[in-house]
Amino acid sequence: MERIAKQVLNVRGRKGCAAALSREYQRNWSDRAWQVAIAKGNYDLGRQHLNFQISKGGKIAPIDKSKSIPQLMAENLAARGIKDKNEGLAEPRFRTVADFIFSGSQWKMRELAFGDQEVVFKPGDNKENYAVKRMPEIEQWATDIYNFVEGKYGEENIVAFYVHLDETSPHIHCVLLPIKDGKFAFKEIFAGANNREYSQRTSKLHDELAMVNEPWGLVRGTSQTETRQRHRPTEEYRKHLSEECSSKEEELDNLNKAVSDLRVEIALAERRVKGLSSMVEHLEEEKYQKMSEIDKLKVQIANKEGDSSILSQKLEKLQNELASVDEKLADKKDKLAVADRQLDELNKDMEFVKERTETLRQDAMQLSREAQTGAGTLIKTAMLESMVTDYRSKMASLPPEIKVAFDGSPLETIAEHTAEVLHCATLLYLGYIDQATTFAEGQGGGGGGSNGMKWGRNEDEDDRRWAHRCLAMANRMMRPKGSKSRKR
Repeated sequence: MERIAKQVLNVRGRKGCAAALSREYQRNWSDRAWQVAIAKGNYDLGRQHLNFQISKGGKIAPIDKSKSIPQLMAENLAARGIKDKNEGLAEPRFRTVADFIFSGSQWKMRELAFGDQEVVFKPGDNKENYAVKRMPEIEQWATDIYNFVEGKYGEENIVAFYVHLDETSPHIHCVLLPIKDGKFAFKEIFAGANNREYSQRTSKLHDELAMVNEPWGLVRGTSQTETRQRHRPTEEYRKHLSEECSSKEEELDNLNKAVSDLRVEIALAERRVKGLSSMVEHLEEEKYQKMSEIDKLKVQIANKEGDSSILSQKLEKLQNELASVDEKLADKKDKLAVADRQLDELNKDMEFVKERTETLRQDAMQLSREAQTGAGTLIKTAMLESMVTDYRSKMASLPPEIKVAFDGSPLETIAEHTAEVLHCATLLYLGYIDQATTFAEGQGGGGGGSNGMKWGRNEDEDDRRWAHRCLAMANRMMRPKGSKSRKR
């Protein structure tokens, strides 16, 4: 069977870019931070040299680490005279960053990035990968994606565009400022006025990206609405969320252990710095005293105050002692400088681990909310199916004179055509009126609407009320032509 490569696109609104996220995207880590990242993630130091960025004008270059992403954002906004909406707030409230991830099926992305080279994909510092070369295809694909983002959102809004080849799957991180007409407008550009508009925009974005990815053998995935598959996509998605949550919780647990270990190391390093500082201070005092004594002896010898032979012997002894103190002082100062650097690195590692922990905690909370929402949907679906099954079993045992009371009722329609009614209601909810009508007619329905029907969401209508109306309309549309609704 021929393998089909699917494109991957994820867009997340962020309230700025944390320093930890910036360091991760740029791989701007200390040696110790790299060790932590390798131990807790899927990073390979042996492939880090393959990472690259695309900057203004589509220029390909190694990732520039001289300025962090927050610095690049600040410079971009200052040059355009735009104020960061979260500036001055105790807690950021506005989505000022659109964080994109572009990728595809793992095997296809590896093929674009590495061709037929032998590559070790396990985390660590794989020496075998230092000789691996980056294929031109991955650069060309990334350039096409850059041009797509530039054309759709404006090159002036692209803050960072990094291509990572040192993880499990090659992918792109694009940090974008959601600015339109000189103002931040994340909701207007990405979210839309409601869930229906958001769904339409997301679907359109995937369609447009698929045209860019087509020459590279990456195709758009089929949405759940289009396939009418309810159970498997939901279960697969929940499984994915569960795995993501578990992965992040495991990494959080490892990072918490790393914090404990770092605290011990920092305490020891601080004690060492304190001890060496005290030694340096005492040696400097001893050096000052001996230099003072030497100066006095020199004055005495010059003024011939006493036995010159004895004074000269004392002077020579003090000078030897001073040389020894100087040697010890130089050694302790060198060790103190090393200890200071080690302590500074440990503190930076602690900062990295804490920031990474906070980022992961927020991501884990978001995934948990999504998982809970998915679980709630699955439970409601299961409850509906249980009710329908119960209804059918009870109806089979009822006498005809009682069964007739349910003829043409919404309960009967939903019980007999559960999947079809829900699918039609979903299309209506998303605003696909023509598709909903065509689907209903194709299923033999047509009792409640036509292509010319007036239908839409009221401005003051909340999601729940809108969903109820869509379900009621789908129930009418799925009734056979000529059937009449029951009068109440």
